[in-house]
Amino acid sequence: MAVTPIPTRSLPTPTGVRAVMTRVFVKGLKIEAQIGIHAHELGRAQPLVLEVELDVPVAGAQDLSDTLNYEMIGEAARAIAAEGHIGLVETFAERLAHACLADPRVTRARVRVEKPLALAPHAEAAGVEITLVRD
Repeated sequence: MAVTPIPTRSLPTPTGVRAVMTRVFVKGLKIEAQIGIHAHELGRAQPLVLEVELDVPVAGAQDLSDTLNYEMIGEAARAIAAEGHIGLVETFAERLAHACLADPRVTRARVRVEKPLALAPHAEAAGVEITLVRD
């Protein structure tokens, strides 16, 4: 039995079906940042692991310009880390969420920041997760 290949051009939308949201995500993004409030954290970078979800009311995207490029999430995270020392992971998470919401198409940003070394070796990671929603 032959398998019919899936066409690469857009498929017709079935009657009664419509896409209302695209969720763009990046999971497990590793960056180095100077972050923390303790004396041993000052003046040195440590790893962060990020997870970001963005809701974008885009459907039927056929081209990158039709949707949100998820590479911008990594670029924004690295830019925030490059600004210098940040005391709290909450601050980092909020700055990244605001950077993502700078794109007017983003209606919701969920950012999770993990510090793998925060409670090592007793815990895999510690961190924070925040969600910002556009009014």
